[in-house]
Amino acid sequence: MLIKLLRKRRSIRRFSNQAVSRQDLDLLLEAALRSPSSKGINPWEFLVIQEQETIRQLATAKPHGAAFLKNAPLAVVVCADSSKTDVWVEDASIAALILHLAAADLGLGSCWAQIRLREHDAEKSAQEYLSRLLNLPEQIMVEAIIGIGHPVEEKPGHSEESLLQNQVHFERFSN
Repeated sequence: MLIKLLRKRRSIRRFSNQAVSRQDLDLLLEAALRSPSSKGINPWEFLVIQEQETIRQLATAKPHGAAFLKNAPLAVVVCADSSKTDVWVEDASIAALILHLAAADLGLGSCWAQIRLREHDAEKSAQEYLSRLLNLPEQIMVEAIIGIGHPVEEKPGHSEESLLQNQVHFERFSN
């Protein structure tokens, strides 16, 4: 059941050198391509990166929060065609989440590096940096990069006590 997977899933930033198998990659991509999208427009695009030099360059896309990618055997750049729909951000985010869940279901670890609205350096955005690096057409926007691999360590799931129950409201917002 999905709830069992959610109870144990954690963001993983440390991976072994073991490559993700072609069978697992195919399942990850199938899951991503089955992601729901608004009006079935499916604006997402997925760049599968396995070349280690390119992955190292992805790890420098922004100054904070992407360095963990450098040791991932697989990175999936989750993008969307912004000319297809005004809700490409939501659609790409859903697809990224599906990738996370599929990775966890396969016993793989994953972590998200946010790219949208992030800076690469003082001169350019992370989007501009990745557009040049990956030869992205102008309308293709990067939402995130998902690092995926075999986890080096097992992390326990978040405890039920850590759930922010006070952020659930019924009928009307209450304090």
